[in-house]
Formats: sequence, C-alpha cells, structure tokens
Amino acid sequence: MTMLAEHTERPTVIDPQDEPRALRPRWVRPALGLLLAVTALLYLWGLDAAGWANEYYAAAVQAGTQSWKALLFGSIDAGNAITVDKPPAALWVMALSGRIFGFSTLSMLVPQALMGVASVALVYSAVRRVSGYGAGLLAGAVLALTPVAALMFRFNNPDALLVLLMVVAAYCVVRALDGKSTRWIALAGVAIGFAFLTKLLQALLVTPAFALVVLVAIPGSVWRRLRDLAIGLIAMVVSAGWYLALVSLWPSESRPYIGGSTNNSLLQLALGYNGLGRVFGGDGNPGGSSGSGGGPGPMGGSMFGGSTGITRMFGESMGTEISWLLPAALIALVAGLWFTRRAPRTDRTRAALLLWGGWLVVTVVVFSFMKGIMHPYYTIALAPAIGAVIGIGVRELWRGRDFAAPRIVLATMLVVTGVWNFILLDRTPEWMPWLRWTVLVGAILVSAVLVAGAHRLGRWTVAVAAAGLLFGLGATAAYTVETVAGSHGGGIPTSGPARAGGGFGFGGPGGPGGQEVLPSDNSELKDLLLQADNRWAAATVGSHVAGSLELATGTSIMSIGGFSGGDNSPTLEQFQNYVASGQVHYFIVGGGPGGNHRGGPGGESGTGTQITQWVQQHFTAQDIGGTEVYDLSAPK
Repeated sequence: MTMLAEHTERPTVIDPQDEPRALRPRWVRPALGLLLAVTALLYLWGLDAAGWANEYYAAAVQAGTQSWKALLFGSIDAGNAITVDKPPAALWVMALSGRIFGFSTLSMLVPQALMGVASVALVYSAVRRVSGYGAGLLAGAVLALTPVAALMFRFNNPDALLVLLMVVAAYCVVRALDGKSTRWIALAGVAIGFAFLTKLLQALLVTPAFALVVLVAIPGSVWRRLRDLAIGLIAMVVSAGWYLALVSLWPSESRPYIGGSTNNSLLQLALGYNGLGRVFGGDGNPGGSSGSGGGPGPMGGSMFGGSTGITRMFGESMGTEISWLLPAALIALVAGLWFTRRAPRTDRTRAALLLWGGWLVVTVVVFSFMKGIMHPYYTIALAPAIGAVIGIGVRELWRGRDFAAPRIVLATMLVVTGVWNFILLDRTPEWMPWLRWTVLVGAILVSAVLVAGAHRLGRWTVAVAAAGLLFGLGATAAYTVETVAGSHGGGIPTSGPARAGGGFGFGGPGGPGGQEVLPSDNSELKDLLLQADNRWAAATVGSHVAGSLELATGTSIMSIGGFSGGDNSPTLEQFQNYVASGQVHYFIVGGGPGGNHRGGPGGESGTGTQITQWVQQHFTAQDIGGTEVYDLSAPK
C-alpha cells in the first residue's frame, strides 16, 4: 500500500537498490551528479572568506596539529591547560586534516563542506529507497538549499559532523526496513554514539524516532525487534562510552581540565552545562525566556534563541535560518500519517514518515521550549528531517493527484510556503524586494492549477511541476546563495543578508571586540610571544584573547577559566606552581568575555580574578603596543 492507500491501488515504489540497472531512468545519474556538484560548489566556493570562522574551535584545531594529547582531548592550547566545552570528535577530523595538509583555513573547513555533500547524498539515498528517485533528489535539494545548512557546513563548529552522523544513523535505520536489521541497527547505534562524542545530548534527540521505527516497522517478531533495539542501544553506549571511560580513567593531573564542567568530568559536562542545563536552564546557561526577550545582554533575545514557545522556530532569531519549508513539512507529515493509517505494520512509507517526522517533531519541541543556551545555528539539526519529509510527502501526494484530497493538500503546502516565505523575506525588505512578491504570486497561481487540473495536465505536467518547485524553493535558495556570497564569522554566525544584530564574535555584538584593538593585532606583542619557548608563551583570562593570539602566533596560550573565564582551572595554587617552574612566561590583560581585570564570571571570587590580582601584586606591568603585559619571569 502507498501513502494514498485509501484512494489508489498503485503498488509501493520498487526499491531502487533492487531495481535492475537497465530499468532505472536514464536521467537519474546525471540528476544526482548535478545535485552533488551544485552542493559542493555552494559549500566550497570562497570557503576561506570566513577566515578562522569560530576562533575558539580554530585554536583547538591548531593545538591538535601541534600536540597529539591536545588532539585526543580537544585542548584549546597545545600546552593542554583546558579543553573546549564540547567533546572532541569534530576537532579530530579537522586537526587530522591539518596534520596531513598543513594547518590553514581550507584544511580546517574543507572537511566540514564535504560533510555537507555527504549528508545530502545520504538523505537522497535514504529517501529514494522508500519513495523513489524524484523524492530522493527533492529531499537532498531541500537540505542543500537550507540557509543554516549552507552556513554551518562552511563553518568549524561541531554541528556539521553532528548532522552527518545523525543522517548516517537514519540511513542505517531505513536499510533495516529491508531485512538484516540487526547489523544495520547496530551501525545506527555506532553512529549515534560518535554523534554523542560530537555534541553530547543533542545527538540523542533523534533516538525516540529511531526506536519507534524499530519497534513498529522492522520485519520480524516482537522479540526480534526488542533484541535489535537492545543491540542498537548497546552499540551506542559502547561507541560513546569508551571515550568517557578514557577521560575518567586518565590521571587528571596529566590531562587538560574539561572545559565547561564544574568538577573536571566529561560526564558532568554532558549532564550539566552542555546537557540538561541546555534544556532546563541553569549550570551556566543563560538563554531564552517566556517573555519578550531572553538571554544575557542587549542581543540575548535573538542570539540566544529569542522567547521560548511553540512559535520560536518561526521567530526573528530562527525563522530565516530554518523555517522556509517547515510549515509545508508539518502539513505533509500529518497528511502522510493520515493517508497511511490503514497500512500494514511494515509499510515503508509510513515507517519513513515516522523516522523523519519523529526526528523533526521531537527536535522542534525541544528547541522551542529549552530554557538554556539556544543559538540559531543549532537549527541545522532540523534540515535533513525537513528535506526528507518534503521529498516523501510531495512525491506521494503527486502520485495521487488523480484524487481531490492529495491535490488539495499539495496545493495547501505550496500556498502556505509562498505566504510564509513572503513574511520571512519581508524581514529584510531592502534585499531583493521583488522576490517576495514573485514567490507569493507564483505559489498562489500554481496552487490554483494543482487543485483545478493537476490530474489532467497532459504534456504540461512537467512544466507545472517545475513551476511548483521553483516557487516553493526559490526563496530558500536565494537566501542560501546570499549566505554563501557573504562573510559570516564570529562565535554565533547567522545566515542570509546582513541584519541588525547579526552574528557575535567573542567580543559581543558586531564581531570580536567591536571597535577595540585586540592583542592579536599587536605586532610588538606577537614578536614578544614568538621569542618565548615555555610550555605556555603566555596566559590570559578567557578564550577570546588566548585563541586569537594562538592563531596569530602559533604559540601556546593558557586560557584561564576556559571559554568565558568562569571555569575553576587552573586554581591560583596551580598557576603559582606553573610560574615558579617557568612553564608560563607572560600574563596578558585583554578584552572579551572573562578577559578583564575582574576575571570574568565568578566576580571577585573567581579563579581569573584571583590570578589577576596575584599577578598584579607580584609582577610589574608593561605596556607592549597598548596591551598590559606582565613578565612572569621577573617578579617585583
């Protein structure tokens, strides 16, 4: 039975993997090649324009090319004082690329872009196994043309690898529908385990949908399905647990401090600041609120996700990142599940809708109501699910166009997309003002044709289908191209044309440091650091100055307190011992989060403040090109 089981007796699409090559349409291979080539062009074009992208992760990648221990643990410095506040799987890929090809912007970012191409290819492959070639191509195109996907597959945050691994897991679950499910479910568990080592608990948001498909749609007895689910769970735990055990068993004095944790524990980081703290707030998580704003500072409302609630994915902060086709995907999901309500338990179309639709709904709900840090670019995790649901839904509804209900649903999806895209484009009214009217009017006209005569178009069928795709994808495609053409950097990048309040650097709104002259721009300071041969050429509070100086000089800079200066590492006693043993040469006072005299979060009692005060009491300040520097080898 198909998605339109109550309307038609057409058989389910033949699995393309089982179809003889001679029977495959001749256009399939060129069309797939074109899709992947265009995706590669979008994601690789002008890739070095972003510079070091997120300097926090770039510094850790550089450290990984200089020290194997830094690579293993994800240290932000080659001296291994402290790690970044995420597990290191994404850093492994970029740092290994840097070791092979030499550390540079391209060696760091090209693997990220290729992950995007691979994600598009796998979404195509997964969807085509259920609904055929056309559906797979449409699903892949939607993913490739999602603005936030083009943004993050050209960036060095962990999200690119996270999405790729989740798509790999989804592909494995789809393959399990064909039989030999144990092997494929185990592989899905392995992929999710390594996704956990990329971005912790966010990787688990897709697991409820995967588990539901295994229990509901996998062929075999209930005991076999329960066994497969248990094997997948074990594979996931082992694939993530080996690294948790490694970090826990490694002597803490001979490895870097786990950044973002409160007790030097990766498990605590997973459950605290970067885990449940993101969902429920607390554990150092400022974020969205139920009011009109949210988050810290003047840009907290937009850069930290805006107000919590069911409309959050459509708001000013995230709407233009991900929601272009989200309303249409939700309509397609509801219609698809309704039309397949009488299908057999193992119906492949319904199973695919449960998989991708469950991924979509669970992630939307969590992202919409989580009270901790929620940056707009996190929404890349929705892009594969939206693409797959759109691909499956449009293809199956189009197959049922001889009947009124599928035509009405398909037309509704298109006209809602046109209206919503008009609203999104109106948020940047001076950018391509004609586009929003073209998309709106075109979508309405094509929708009318679909309702009135989609079943009797004759030779005009292809033209109407092409017009529907053009007006349905035109706005998101234009926004994606603008994202690729522009320059997007800083710690919190955003896609599309420049808007007020776009992307943060370490120094806050408008990029790193605003109008401040950063220590990394200080040629005298850089020359001074290049002459140091200590374990750490210098130390400074927070990662803002530390990361930028590391990238500018290639030296190791201790980031006291981690990203924001709030972590309890090193303690004052530890820092005093480092100074006494000659392991750190200079102390630099700089700007950015945590990089001031108060030592960042923690106020007067924070480790950054304690260390800063101790240095100022026992060493003499020097003005090096406008930067306050203390020579720790020459006490007062």
